[in-house]
Amino acid sequence: MKKTAFSILFDLSEGLTFRDVQSPQEFRNGETAEVVCAVIGSLVPVVTWYYQGEEITEEHHSKFTVLPNNNLQIRQVTKADEDVYRCEAIVDARGKNPFVDIAVVVNVPPVLSVLQQYLNATADQESVTFNCMTTGSPEPVVTWHRKGRELEPSDQYNIIRLDGGRSMLTVRNIRQVDGGSYTCKATNKAGSQEREIILKVFVQPHITQLKNVTAAEGSAAMISCVAEGEPLPDISWRRASNGQTFVDGDKSQDGRFKVRGRHGKSVLTISGVRLKDLGRFDCAALSRIGDHRKSMFLDIEYIPKFLTNQTIYYSWEGNPVNISCEVMSNPPATMLWRRERLTISVEGTANTRVYNADGKSVLEVTPMSDRDFGRYNCTARNNIGVRYREFILAQAVDTELKHHGDADACYFELQCAESLSSGLGLVVGLGALLLLPVLVGLSCFFLRHCGVLTTSSKGKDREEGKAAYR
Repeated sequence: MKKTAFSILFDLSEGLTFRDVQSPQEFRNGETAEVVCAVIGSLVPVVTWYYQGEEITEEHHSKFTVLPNNNLQIRQVTKADEDVYRCEAIVDARGKNPFVDIAVVVNVPPVLSVLQQYLNATADQESVTFNCMTTGSPEPVVTWHRKGRELEPSDQYNIIRLDGGRSMLTVRNIRQVDGGSYTCKATNKAGSQEREIILKVFVQPHITQLKNVTAAEGSAAMISCVAEGEPLPDISWRRASNGQTFVDGDKSQDGRFKVRGRHGKSVLTISGVRLKDLGRFDCAALSRIGDHRKSMFLDIEYIPKFLTNQTIYYSWEGNPVNISCEVMSNPPATMLWRRERLTISVEGTANTRVYNADGKSVLEVTPMSDRDFGRYNCTARNNIGVRYREFILAQAVDTELKHHGDADACYFELQCAESLSSGLGLVVGLGALLLLPVLVGLSCFFLRHCGVLTTSSKGKDREEGKAAYR
């Protein structure tokens, strides 16, 4: 309402004047109002106040008082007291009663209410709307605030003001950082009022850290799983090879597996790592909002392990033989051969060749003399360690044919190496079987003899087949 200030001058002998009387005059609800009506004249005027056409007297209107300065006092003014009041100056000598009408306006401070003070939302899945209701006079202006800053309409915030003093704030695309306090504030001439609304944002569990781990055999492996969410999720482990699960505080029967967790982080410790521990481990983060799972792989590094059982090979001069050295290791091993502390190059020598493949190295030796028989060493090395294995190339021993009678025949003779034993044999002849004790652990070979057997011959036209056994 527009305020006006004016002076009314009457051409009276008394010189009465209403000076600077404002209308309307505004007051705050509940306070003691003093409606000003300044009358100036040569004679002291008598001022009478009227409310709704009736003269105001203290007998009939206990909350009204005409003050000595001719102003009207209204105690604990309310919206019901809002009206037009008449201030009339009476001068008995002339009987003329000038007056002025004054509008009294009562401003009521805002009163705020919220439909729901605490709201919940899930991040990345929804939006949330706050509602605020307000009353007051004049009609309050409603604003929304967060962290001391007034919110403006944007892609994230949508603000709607409806009739009846209702205001709505919608927060779109909720994130975890959107949780916290929001303030609805209503303001008018009589004052302001605020109400706080708390938004609790729940966040789906999310594993933020889980890496593959490599550990050396016999050492300790520590696997860490870090997860976030609101509320913080519980973390558990599952071993894929056997389905065994572990939670915070668990310990395996053999004591090698232990789990310790705190504040969204869980550490699975494996002591004395074994090759059988290799494989996948699953981490699960679980809360009442949902769950999230990830997997990692535990790789075990270990010193080379020889897979070859045969360590003694037999041959004779001019006959090539392959000596095989096979290992398993992680990381892959580098393999080389040595003879009398000298390394045999991959290119080989006149009577040796080296053939390498993944986890396997084959040394081909063609004995040319007695010097080529003896010990050969295979070395396998990786960053975990080195292993050695010795192989023996033994010279096969031939025997003479010993048979009486003229007949075509073949027989096999089991002969042990002279360097290891004096030799015990099993001889199979024509219709005859001779079994002699064979010492366990001796390396022996078969000789096959075929041809015409005579008493005077050492086995001319003899065909010999030799095969090595351990």
